[in-house]
Amino acid sequence: VAVQGNGFFVMKSGEKTYFTRAGNFGLDNEGTLVNPANGMRVQGWQTEEIDGVLLLNTSGQTEDLVIPVGSKISAKATTNVDYACNLDKRLPEIPEGASAADIRQSTWETEFKVYDDFGEEHTLNISFTRVPGTQNQWQATALVDPQNADATATRIGVGTTDGTENTFIVNFDNLGKLAGVQDSAGNASAVTGNVVLQASYNVPGANPGADGEPTRQTFNINLGQIGSVTNTITQFAEKSSTKAYEQDGYTMGYLENFKIDQSGMITGVYSNGANRLLGQIALASFANQGGLEKAGENTYVQSNNSGYANISASGVAGKGKLIAGALEMSNVDLTEQFTDLIVTQRGFQASSKTIQTSDTMLDTVLNLKR
Repeated sequence: VAVQGNGFFVMKSGEKTYFTRAGNFGLDNEGTLVNPANGMRVQGWQTEEIDGVLLLNTSGQTEDLVIPVGSKISAKATTNVDYACNLDKRLPEIPEGASAADIRQSTWETEFKVYDDFGEEHTLNISFTRVPGTQNQWQATALVDPQNADATATRIGVGTTDGTENTFIVNFDNLGKLAGVQDSAGNASAVTGNVVLQASYNVPGANPGADGEPTRQTFNINLGQIGSVTNTITQFAEKSSTKAYEQDGYTMGYLENFKIDQSGMITGVYSNGANRLLGQIALASFANQGGLEKAGENTYVQSNNSGYANISASGVAGKGKLIAGALEMSNVDLTEQFTDLIVTQRGFQASSKTIQTSDTMLDTVLNLKR
């Protein structure tokens, strides 16, 4: 890691604090971020989890940065699904007595992954068909694990209602934009704002609740904003397609790697694809950095001339930014060094001439004596 601009990394050896621009860091056998050459520990701030929320207090005291490679992250159930697609207005209605082929041809179907509290993967299937005899209206059917639909018993409701069935109606205006949604119980979305549905299903393999009923998992399906064409459901005369999809659940994973951004944020990369903030590297600045005293191995200590260290995150109080995957090059002025080398060489040549002249004079004196 290199510092672009003003600032020094804060290091600890025992209880003594050092400062350096050398960012060749690695992990020791305990997962502490250190300089492998001298074992000095990089200082910063670790995240703290409070009520399931990761907090980072950069106004507190700095501490050793520990990156526990190989540690577990618990599974997280899906709580939000962002769903967007285009439904082809030209798709035919399903006629009475339609064959299986006709039904398939008149249905737009998508499948995605969602996760329960165990981290077990489930398939979320949402299919759309035109409502016969009604313009710009579609019926949607949602199923979690379609092959096991009776056991999962999916239900869909508008807003925070649980719903009674797994179907809902989607309405569009004459511009092909989302106009509203209605669930099977007759609950309708507002005429403006985002349209959110609540989906629920029985979790296979979970213990029943206190009432003896199967444990149900719930998550929200965000269909986008009414009247918008960005990240929402639309109805245009173009081939049906899913434009965007995201969900926030994942299975259990192990910390495999980490990365550092320009603000010094350390993000853990887990085997399940999840990323999690682990901490942030601290930087120090001085009123007179030229007054720092050299301590060897590219490190410095503060002195009366340098003033006290101002420690904060990068980009704060005049501190520079960090460049990951880079090391600072030598800051020696090559022009000045070559000039000094030439001066030294000329001095050496002059001294050599003096010695040579003295030697010649001695030879002359010796020859006269003979």
